[in-house]
This record gives sequence, C-alpha cells and structure tokens, in this order.
Amino acid sequence: MRNPQTRPLRPDILLRLTQVSVVSGGKIVLSDISLEVHAGESIVVLGANGSGKTSLLKVCNTILAPTQGMILTPPVRDQALIFQRPPMLARSVIDNVRFVLAVRGAPEPARSEQARRALAACDLSAEASRHARVLSGGEQQRLALARAWACEPKILLADEPTANLAPNATREVERLIQSVQAQGTTLLLTTHNVAQARRLARRILFLHDGRIVEDRPAADFFVSPQSVAARSYLDGELL
Repeated sequence: MRNPQTRPLRPDILLRLTQVSVVSGGKIVLSDISLEVHAGESIVVLGANGSGKTSLLKVCNTILAPTQGMILTPPVRDQALIFQRPPMLARSVIDNVRFVLAVRGAPEPARSEQARRALAACDLSAEASRHARVLSGGEQQRLALARAWACEPKILLADEPTANLAPNATREVERLIQSVQAQGTTLLLTTHNVAQARRLARRILFLHDGRIVEDRPAADFFVSPQSVAARSYLDGELL
C-alpha cells in the first residue's frame, strides 16, 4: 500500500481514492473504492448498516489506513471530521473551540475572537462558559460544527451528524452544515435519513457490502436508482 498523499493533482480535486480496499479481522470492510471529490461538492453517502459508510470517511480522513490502494487527500488541517457522537474535551464550550484553533496554530487574541464568532454562528454564545460535556446531544453537535466553522476547512466529513436527534435539532444541525458550506467548504456526509439526503445532497454515493454501487447526481438517484440494493433501500427493505 502506498502512503496517503496530500497534494492534489489539480486545484479542483480535493480528494481521490484509487482502488482502495480495507480488510479488518478477515472481513472486507471496503472493496475497490475509486472516488474523486471536487471542490464545492455536496455529497451524501447512503447505505445499510455495515455497508462501510463510516469506514469510508475514516479512510478519507486518513485515520484508517487502507489495506491496498492509493489516497490523495488534503492535509488534516484542511479537514474537519464530525462523528455521530462527537468527542467533547473536558473543558468549557469556548475552550473546546479555542483548543482546536490553538492546535492549528491560531494566535491570541485572534483565537478567542474567532472562537466567539463560531459560537455566535452556531447559536452557542450563551453556553460559552458551560462545561461541554453537560450539553444536550443537539448542543454537542452544534459545538462540533462550531469547531469546524472556526477552522474554515476545505472539506467537512460528517458521519451521521443528526442520528438520534429530535427533528428540530436535526434541522438546526442541517442549517449549520449549510452555513459551513457557505464558506466554500466541500461536504461529504453519511446518513440513514433519506429525507435529509434529499435536502443536502447534489451527489449520492450508495454503498453496498463495502462497494460503491451507485455514484450519481442526487436528482437522478432518487428518481431512478439503478441497483437492486439502492431500490430496496429506498423502499425501506434494508435497515
């Protein structure tokens, strides 16, 4: 396996996977994945449980090394990765944002000002001094997005960011994701929520048994899915 590369071949290509496979514990997690992500895209990854969606994002972020294949990806400092249950540092809400900015080299006092702007954008200014780990699930996702917003990433990788949230919290998180995108950030998001995929995606990747079986414009995918797996999924036959 070749090591991940961090310099794009063309300015408009942020991410490229070429014949990437991942095998873990004797199980094929991802198989022969080839993918290009261009600047400004809004991509949603759909698929049943165990299809490889989370593993795909981890490979893109380079926290999961492929067994074979080649990865072309932006440096980690140009990425933001949000998990279904985002880890919260054992400190205040604003210090969670300041810490991420400090790791990326932002100096004071600009660091604190940038953190305050990010909290305001995510409607968390009133929670700035609270301990991050006592926030509700929706508030923690908003804080995760505030950390991403503050860093102005080139690409946002979001893994089931609204799973188990109430509908109001889900729509608020979606609004914030769109706010991050408005800064020019590219989106690669996984979800089980088909309605959410319809709202956020311009392009759909459908995974089945670790393979991309469809890669199509969202408008085409939802009207006429080509694979049996995708048709079954949209019909609610796969959980």
